[in-house]
Formats: sequence, structure tokens, C-alpha cells
Amino acid sequence: MSNRKLKDNLTKILIYAASLLTVGVLAWILIYITINGIGEISLEFLTSAPEGESGGGILPIIINTLYIILLTIVISTPIGVFAAIYLVEYAKPGKIVRIIRFATESLAGIPSIIFGLFGYIFFVTVLNLGWSILSGALTLSIMVLPTMVRTTEESLKAVPDAYREGSLGLGASKLRTIRKVVLPSAIPGIVTGIILSIGRIVGESAAVYFTAGMVSRLAKGFLDSGRTLAVHMYLLAKEGISFEKAFATAFVLVVIILLINFSANKIGASLDKTKV
Repeated sequence: MSNRKLKDNLTKILIYAASLLTVGVLAWILIYITINGIGEISLEFLTSAPEGESGGGILPIIINTLYIILLTIVISTPIGVFAAIYLVEYAKPGKIVRIIRFATESLAGIPSIIFGLFGYIFFVTVLNLGWSILSGALTLSIMVLPTMVRTTEESLKAVPDAYREGSLGLGASKLRTIRKVVLPSAIPGIVTGIILSIGRIVGESAAVYFTAGMVSRLAKGFLDSGRTLAVHMYLLAKEGISFEKAFATAFVLVVIILLINFSANKIGASLDKTKV
């Protein structure tokens, strides 16, 4: 066997091993959470409110989590998409573009606890929004903005220039070309950004702890405080209240993420006009 063929085989083995390791770690986490949490899952657990330190269920907390996901995505998606459109379609290479990209990359590297402290000082205190779903959503919107901008930017760059040139050649304006040709072709990338953002939103505890609060009741509105599943799980485990219910909460959280990701992929596929 030649050295080249040996190197090729070793490379393939390493690639397959890395792939199996990645899938294996994910499967192990899911199985471990399921085994430890499925025993606590019941209709009462899913449909009742918390009682005391460890009693009751998590229905209000599930609804609070969905509230904060929805509001964060509604706030961050238009900003991220419009920023990406500006960077790809309108901005000329120069100082402004470099500043925007530097700011985006810097935001992506800031620890979540810093976002939480900023959200507490600015949204909760300065803007007087208090501990509320809105304060948490605004803070999380800043956190996921780099993901939204980068994924949308890359998906816009992946649209062939021939699409733009063909549309402009037929007499369409630049704005109409972006709206009718470029954006529909970039939908899968935008949906990917939304999915990645949802993953960070539902898994975030520090930033939400400082801004949305940790009361276990159902938030009556976006200006009311409410605990999310990640914060609830953190409190159950940190205080040693009930590791069984913490695992059950983690199981519910994973199921919600999977359902949201599945739905987002289906919606993205139905809106993808590049497929025939």
C-alpha cells in the first residue's frame, strides 16, 4: 500500500470517528436526560403550576419560555436580516463595514453574564421596564444578533449573482430584486439563523435570571416577570431541591427545542423557492 493511499485511509477513519463521536455525544446526552427525567413526566407535571419549592408542575414556566422565545425572535430577526442585507447588498468595503463586522464579532464573544448585567442596568433600571419578559427578550435579542447577522449574511452571499443580474436586466429595481429574488433564495440560511438563535435563547439562564426574573407564576404580559425553563432547571439543581424534577424539566426543554427546530425547518422548506 502506497503512502498516499495509507494517508487517505487514515484521514477517512479520522473523519468517520469524529462524526461518530459527535453523534454519540449528542445521543448520550439525550439518552441520559431521558432516562433520568422521564419518570417524573406526567400530565399533572405538564399542566399544573409549581407549588412550594418542589411540588406542582411547570405549565406557567413552559408558557413563559415560549413568550420569551417568540418576543426575542420577533425583535432580533428583522434587525439581523436588515443589517445583513445592508452589508451584502448596499455597503461598500471600507471603514464602516469593518466597524460593523468588528462590533458583531465582539458581541458574539461577550459572556452571557455581561449581557445579563447590562440588561439589568439598562433595560430593568434605566428604562424602568423592571424584571419582565420584555427586558429578558431585549437582552437576549442583543445576544443572538451576531448569529442572525452572520448566518443571513452568508446565505445572501451564497445566492448566485446571476439571479440579481437577471432580475435587474428585466427592469426590476434593486429593492424589488432583493425582496423578490434574493431573500426567497436565502430563506434556508435565515431559518438556520433562527434555529441557532432559539437554541441559545432556551438554554440561557444567566441573562434571563438578571432581567426576566425568577418568579414561578405565569407572566400576565410582556411587562410582567416570569421564570423560564432554563432558570427553573438551574434553581432546582443549584439549590438541591429536586434533581429528578430538574432532569424532567431538561427533558421537556429538549423536546420543545426539537419541536421548534422541526417546525422551523418545515416552514423554511415550504418557503424555499429555489426548490422545484
